[in-house]
Amino acid sequence: MFGRLKDWRRIATRYDRCATTFLSAVALAATVIFWL
Repeated sequence: MFGRLKDWRRIATRYDRCATTFLSAVALAATVIFWL
């Protein structure tokens, strides 16, 4: 899963400053990766 997160550059580099926004983006990416 972590290798596929590199495609999601924003999440891999933790571009968001707010922890809540970061965790919601991680949850979204994990859901998309799971369904693909």
